[in-house]
Amino acid sequence: MERPNRTERTDYGKGEARIGPRGSLPTWKLTLEYQGSRYHGWQSQDNAKTVQGILEASCRDLFKSQVEIGGAGRTDAGVHALAQVAHLRCTRTLPSQTILEGLNYRLPADICVLSVDKAESTFHARHDAELRYYLYQLALRRTAFAKDFVWWVKAPLDFGRISQAVALIPGRHDFACYQDRRNPGSTSTVVKVASAELDRAGDLLLFRIGASHFLWRMVRRLVGVLVRIGQGEFPLESFVESLQGKTFEIAPWTAPSSGLFLERVTYPGEAGPGELRPTIRI
Repeated sequence: MERPNRTERTDYGKGEARIGPRGSLPTWKLTLEYQGSRYHGWQSQDNAKTVQGILEASCRDLFKSQVEIGGAGRTDAGVHALAQVAHLRCTRTLPSQTILEGLNYRLPADICVLSVDKAESTFHARHDAELRYYLYQLALRRTAFAKDFVWWVKAPLDFGRISQAVALIPGRHDFACYQDRRNPGSTSTVVKVASAELDRAGDLLLFRIGASHFLWRMVRRLVGVLVRIGQGEFPLESFVESLQGKTFEIAPWTAPSSGLFLERVTYPGEAGPGELRPTIRI
């Protein structure tokens, strides 16, 4: 896979302001999990509570200094993460264990830093990532405890039909009708999907997709269409056409954010997420 040129990338985006030249500051790789229900997504926003904003404030309080935080995936409002990756840069330095303990002491209960590792000073969580994996959980029955982590689909679903559709997803496709057209940063709508899987665990259907990048709301709209296919309301032939970028009114079928997790981010030499497992049993 072609790697981005470190000296030419300047698209840090809002909430990723640099505090010094890349390669000149102490840098750490953070892996964290969070329940996204209370947050307006990962990326810092004005007048909105976000995971990145809370993490930045905690880092500033710990280091008593300005910091640079950048995430590997910009999860949307209500989306969760099992292993989000972020880079942390600061003009000061502390031991990794001190950072881990200090951040978890300051962070709310629904955000947890799993590990802190010293990284090369040029490490960038988003630019250096090779693949991102998302997991979506569909509940086949009403649940009293898991509603924040699933989408309960009341109508019966044909597992076989959905499996046929999932098998068509890997490869290079034009996902133009799966993007949110309000996304100002989107240029190409072509995405190469490395893998797509479907499995059942009790009363849950699990869908996993891995790719180098995703269009805004692409995964949730894919899941919405897969459910329509499983209900017999969207033919497989039309699904094939939709993967060719042909126009369909996909937006009304967007799956809710509650069932979506950023499952894993991989970097050169790292393996994928392994066996497909649910985050909760029902």
